[in-house]
Amino acid sequence: MDLSYQVKPDQIDLLKNVKRIFFYRICGTGMGAAACLLKEAGYDVEGGDQNFYPPMSTYLESTGIPCKQINDVEDDYLKSFDLIVVGNVVPRKSEDARRIESLEVPFISFPSALGHLVLNEQNVIGIAGTHGKTTTSFFMTQILENLGKAPGYFIGGVIDGRPPSRLGDGSYFIIESDEYDSAYFEKISKFRTYHINHLILTSLEFDHADIFESIEDIKDEFRALLPNVNGTNIVCGNYQANKDLLNEYPQKEVNWYGSESHSGPYVKNISENKTTFSIIYNEEEIEFSTNIIGNHNIENITSCILFCLSEGFSINEVQESIKDLSLVKRRQEIRGRYKNAIIVDDFAHHPRAVEATIEAIRSRFINKKIKVIFEPHSATARSSLFQKGFIDSFMSADEVFLTKLPRPTTAKGAEDLDVDTVVQTLQSKQKKAGVLESLDDVTSYIKKSADEESVILVLSNGTCLGLWQSDFVDEIEL
Repeated sequence: MDLSYQVKPDQIDLLKNVKRIFFYRICGTGMGAAACLLKEAGYDVEGGDQNFYPPMSTYLESTGIPCKQINDVEDDYLKSFDLIVVGNVVPRKSEDARRIESLEVPFISFPSALGHLVLNEQNVIGIAGTHGKTTTSFFMTQILENLGKAPGYFIGGVIDGRPPSRLGDGSYFIIESDEYDSAYFEKISKFRTYHINHLILTSLEFDHADIFESIEDIKDEFRALLPNVNGTNIVCGNYQANKDLLNEYPQKEVNWYGSESHSGPYVKNISENKTTFSIIYNEEEIEFSTNIIGNHNIENITSCILFCLSEGFSINEVQESIKDLSLVKRRQEIRGRYKNAIIVDDFAHHPRAVEATIEAIRSRFINKKIKVIFEPHSATARSSLFQKGFIDSFMSADEVFLTKLPRPTTAKGAEDLDVDTVVQTLQSKQKKAGVLESLDDVTSYIKKSADEESVILVLSNGTCLGLWQSDFVDEIEL
């Protein structure tokens, strides 16, 4: 491998004269958002990919960023750029990797490009953790906007009515800080190059078994980050790994939150469209109200509240700022109704997130039957590592149907999730459960089980065997 043109941390001077940037495999959520942010920052940006799918394809088109089929882009044209940003979908031993390395053009991962070209001059709030990064990043963005700021942001999700990234006014920059690695040539967590000033750590559990072998491996990434975070640290105390990690840094002042923390939040009342809760701040109990449902979401909002109070915003201002918030798409997103059943789409793919999402839907639709369709799509979800965890997480649903694995797992040292055994175990616990082999099975199940007493909750960080791209979507009434 020839990585001599990779821009490394000690070669940042190479970026001082960069003007023209090509995004290689631009249509991913992170790559597309990064391209838009760098265009907004004044760079001349173009990109290429193999396939272009909405919503990112349509958004890129709206921004005026020229995008081409990557196989139609000549090497000589790529050599005319000052920098190539390489997507994490490019494998190490691929023809694309060999091509990029042979061009004699400096190349870099998108997290490093963001860090060195944009974030190094920003007041960065990093939102990290196994769960809730996207949701909390969007909550923080909205709350600061409601407080009169125009923060920059970079969010790895689809948001109705706004772009996935924005440069902002320089007061704050919120970035979803992913622990997944950056590129085939940069096997460190994305957040390590983000120049994070303030850190919110929502959770820490084992995940991404395709790149990490243990939770200690994930902690090592945070160990590389934490010494460089010189601002506010806000950490959820519900996770032992969070406590263990921060205990290694006794010199750091940490604002703890969570149901197992003395600060709360303490949920007082939940209705279909409102949650009332309180937190303890400076030994004072303060009551808040929001339209957001679900204990995990209330904890995410609490982290934002604590940050804003630490920044000097008044209690009254913060109370007002959280009253009316939105979720990103695919987080408890109501797609519509089919035969009067409520159809909900959610991104959950880890046992803890699955359980929290079912709990949130049940608290919102109190008298409904919760019928779950789960697609094990991520590498870890497709593995045997969480087999027992998934069984436990499904117990609060009324019905559970799993799809067959779309492909074998790539998790290190793990076998495939045994879907049949999961179903049989649920059935032995008197839970209605089954296996869906194909998209036709998925749509047939929805059609048979839909009624006005039901919520059909589709859980997948993929497409659920193509459900959301199928003609069945047209039959859902908005």
